[in-house]
Amino acid sequence: MYKKILVPLENSPTDDTIVAHIQPLARLHGSSILLVHVADGFGARYREGLNLADTEEIREDAAYLVRRRAELEAAGFPVEATLEAGEPATRLTEVAEREACDLIAMATHRHGKVKDIVLGSVAAAVRHRTQIPVLLVPAR
Repeated sequence: MYKKILVPLENSPTDDTIVAHIQPLARLHGSSILLVHVADGFGARYREGLNLADTEEIREDAAYLVRRRAELEAAGFPVEATLEAGEPATRLTEVAEREACDLIAMATHRHGKVKDIVLGSVAAAVRHRTQIPVLLVPAR
């Protein structure tokens, strides 16, 4: 049913929740996993346009993706990883469609409706911008 699952990572402890949750599902369906991190700092967003060198943020995020990919590969999963830059919800939905993903599986923060309204919610934005099924797992 799910051939390719996109798993957004934010380089925080919240990622542990979705990485643990997605493994039995991916194993059950024989799915490949696409890890995506969207760097959204100034340097990341404008790196190409302004011909900027990689920032510390970009270097740390790239190393993090390499580590997470290696963990999942060691567990026997086919894994790809990509580092994107820009507005997270937009980039995640673009990548999911471009890569023909069947599912987007995300961990969500538990900060309530008021904070979601004030701060915005990447998960809510992704859910409203795509026709691909979205699995939301509350972070521990």
